[in-house]
Amino acid sequence: MATITASAPRIGLPGLLKSRAFQKLLLLAVAAAILVPLANARWASGTWPSALTVDFSEPLAKASDWIIDNRDSHPLFLYFFGHVSNVVVIAVRAVYLTLLAIGWAGVTALGALVAWRVAGVRLALGTAVAFLACGLLGMWVPTMQTLALMVVAVVASVVVGMLLGLAAGLSDRMDRVLRPVLDTMQVLPAFAYLLPVVLVFGIGVPAAVLATVIYAAPPMARLTSLGLRGADKEVLEAVESLGSTARQRLLTARLPLARKELLLGVNQTIMMALSMAVIAAVIGAGGLGDRVYQALASVDVGAALAAGIPIVLLAVVLDRVTGAAGEKLGAEPEPRSGVRWLVALIGVVAVAVAGRLAGRLDWPEAWIVGIAEPVNRAVDWMTAHLYSGVPVIGGTADWAGHFTTWVLDPVRGGLQWLPWWSVLLIVAALAWVIGTWRTALTAVLAMAAIGVLGVWQPSLDTLSQVLAAVAVTLVVGFATGIAAARSDRLERALRPVLDVFQTMPQFVYLIPVVALFGVGRAPAVAAAIVYALPAVVRITTQGLRQVDPAALEASGSLGATSWQQLKQVQLPLARPALLLAVNQGLVLVLAVVVIGGLVGGGALGYDVVFGLAQGDLATGLVAGGAIVCLGLMLDRVTQPTERRAKKGA
Repeated sequence: MATITASAPRIGLPGLLKSRAFQKLLLLAVAAAILVPLANARWASGTWPSALTVDFSEPLAKASDWIIDNRDSHPLFLYFFGHVSNVVVIAVRAVYLTLLAIGWAGVTALGALVAWRVAGVRLALGTAVAFLACGLLGMWVPTMQTLALMVVAVVASVVVGMLLGLAAGLSDRMDRVLRPVLDTMQVLPAFAYLLPVVLVFGIGVPAAVLATVIYAAPPMARLTSLGLRGADKEVLEAVESLGSTARQRLLTARLPLARKELLLGVNQTIMMALSMAVIAAVIGAGGLGDRVYQALASVDVGAALAAGIPIVLLAVVLDRVTGAAGEKLGAEPEPRSGVRWLVALIGVVAVAVAGRLAGRLDWPEAWIVGIAEPVNRAVDWMTAHLYSGVPVIGGTADWAGHFTTWVLDPVRGGLQWLPWWSVLLIVAALAWVIGTWRTALTAVLAMAAIGVLGVWQPSLDTLSQVLAAVAVTLVVGFATGIAAARSDRLERALRPVLDVFQTMPQFVYLIPVVALFGVGRAPAVAAAIVYALPAVVRITTQGLRQVDPAALEASGSLGATSWQQLKQVQLPLARPALLLAVNQGLVLVLAVVVIGGLVGGGALGYDVVFGLAQGDLATGLVAGGAIVCLGLMLDRVTQPTERRAKKGA
C-alpha cells in the first residue's frame, strides 16, 4: 500500500531569490545598512535615546489639576457630567430595588422563565440552579448588586455600540475613523482608563458603569458594522428597486439581515461587562467584584472563590441564553407562544407575591453554605505540602524561582541588551514577512512610540513576560486542542472546564497562584497562561475539526497514518485558525500580565496600578499608552492581512 512521506522541497538559489519573503528581507537589509550607521552615529546608546523621548508628565499633570480644581464648578461638569452621573445612579438603584422587591424566589423564577422560553427546559433548570447557588454561597445581595450594574451597563453599551456600528457600517469614512478608536478601547488596560474616569466622576457606581461601557461597547460596534456590511447585496438592490428610502432600507432590510451579528454583539458585550465586574470594584462598583477584590487584598482564596463562582454562573447562563436566542432567530414561532409567555409570567408574579406575603424576600441565612473555610484549609494544605520541600521535584516556589532564573531573566536580559534599532528591525521583518509594508510600518511606529513615551525598558520587561507566557500557552494549548479535535469524548469533557476558566474573573486567578508560587513575575505569568489557555484550545480544536473531510479521506485512501494526516493535511489547512490562536493568546496574555502588576509582576503593569492608586494621571496613562502600542505591535506581527492569508490558503 502506498504511503505518504514528508519530504522537504529543495529550494535552490534561483527559487530563493524569487521568494517573496526573501525579497522583503533583502530590501529591509539594504535599508538597515544605510540607516543603522546613521542612527548609531547620532544616538550611540544601546537603549532608546533620551533625545527621542517626549515628557508627557507636565501636560498630563496640568490636565489632572484642572479637572480636580473645576470638577465642582465648571459648567461642563455641572450640566453634563453631573447629569450623566445622576442618570446612571438612578437607573442602577431602580433596577437594584426592583430585584430586591421581587425577592430571591421571584428573580429565580423570572430567570428560569426567560431561559425556558428561549432555550428549553434543560437551560431553565440550569438557570434556576445557578441563581439558587448564588444564594447558597451567601452571595445573593452582592449578586443582585452586580446584576443591577450589569443591566444598566449592558443596555448603555449596546446602545452606544449600535450607534457607533451604524455609523461605521453605513459610511466608509466613519469606519476608517472609528477602527483605531475601537482598537484602542479594547487594547487599553482597564486600570489605565479607570483613572481619568475617576477624576471626572469620582469613586462610585457612575465611574464603574462608564468604565464598563468603554470596555464592553467595542464588540457591539464591530459586529453591528460587520452585519450591516455583510448584508446580501441582491436583497438590498431588490428593496431599493421598490423605491424605498435609505431609512426604510435600514429598518426593513439591513438590520433584519444583520440580526444574528447584532445578537452575537449583545452576547459578547455581556461577557465583556461581566469580566469588568471585578476590575470596576477598585473604583467603588460594589457587588461580587468588591468581594473578590477584598479577598485578593487579604489573599483569602475561599472568599474569592465564593464570590467568583456566582460571576462564572451568571456568565455561563447569560452566554447560553443569548446563544440559544441567536440560534432561534428566523425560526417559525411556536403555536400559542404568546399565551405560554403570559401564563408563565403570571406564574412568576404569583411566586414573587407569595414570597413578599411570606416575608421571604431575602435569602434565608440558615440556607447559606460556607465554602470559604474548607477551601482555605485545602489551600493551606497545598501551600504547606507543595510550596517547598517536595522530594525530587521540589516545590512550587522552586518552580517559580527556576522559571524566573532560567526563562524570564534571560529573555528580559536579551531583549534589553539588544540595541533599540535592532528591536525595530526585528519587528519590521516579522510584520512585513507575514503581512504588507503597511502592517510593518504600523508595527514599527507602535514600537517606536513606546520609546518616545520614555518607557522602553519597562516595555521590554513586559514583552519578555508576554513571550514566555505565550510560549507555554501555545505548547500546552496546541497539544490539548489537537487531542480534543481527535477525540469527541475529550472535547465533551473539556467543554465545561474551558467555560469555567474562560468566564472566571482575571483577579481570581491571581489568588491561588500567589498562594502557590509567591509574589513576583512568575505568578503573573502563571495566571496569564491559565487565562489565555482556553481560547487557544478552543480555536485550535475548531480549526482542526473544520478541515475538509474530503482531504482527510483522500490522504487516508493513500495509506497515510493518523500522524501523517495531522502533519501534512490538518495542520497546513488549519493554518489561519492556528495563527488566530497565536494572536488571541498574545492579546489575552498581555491583559493578565498587566494585572500581574498587583502581585509583583512589575514593569508596565506596576506603573498602571501605581498611577491608579496614587492618582498619578501621567504615570498611569503613559504606561497604558505603551501597553496599547505593545498590543498593536504584537497583533500586527502575528495576524496576517486578508490578502496575505488568501495567498497562503
